[in-house]
Amino acid sequence: MLVGKERHDLGRPNDWGYPVRALRTKEYLYVHNYHPERWPACNPETDFGNCDPGPSKEVIKALGGYYYELCFGKRQPDELYRLTDDPECVRNLANDTAFQPVMEDMQYRMQNMLRAEQDPRALGNGAIFDTYKYTAGRAKAYDTWLKAQEAKLEEMMKAKAAEEPKGKKKKGKE
Repeated sequence: MLVGKERHDLGRPNDWGYPVRALRTKEYLYVHNYHPERWPACNPETDFGNCDPGPSKEVIKALGGYYYELCFGKRQPDELYRLTDDPECVRNLANDTAFQPVMEDMQYRMQNMLRAEQDPRALGNGAIFDTYKYTAGRAKAYDTWLKAQEAKLEEMMKAKAAEEPKGKKKKGKE
């Protein structure tokens, strides 16, 4: 089974997505992350907007470490999981030399399928996806978050200015 994702969230600058393609067989799941420098569940500063709020999310964020990395951490470009031994897909075998032949076979098969489907990423035109405008609501968008941060900063500055005693002259301005 061939699967793919481009963008279904807005918590990154420029509305960039987290493009990924994957191939699943009975025994393996191979995943290719086209932009591993991006956060898969949106950016931390936007509170990982691709993950719904709730107590479990808050505990994992507070604890950090292993489970934080599994849930929110950046991914390697390639991931390989042996579903028969690891159905939860938590042990990435992509860098295990014992699985190198499997990796190469899965990569080859997936790329052939993507080219046959004329997937723009497989044909070298993946950047086209980042030019598409997001047309739905912008409540979780990065630019919305940025404007909210600017508004908070402005309010803090106003509050600080209001706290200064009136008539008190600033140093150097007499």
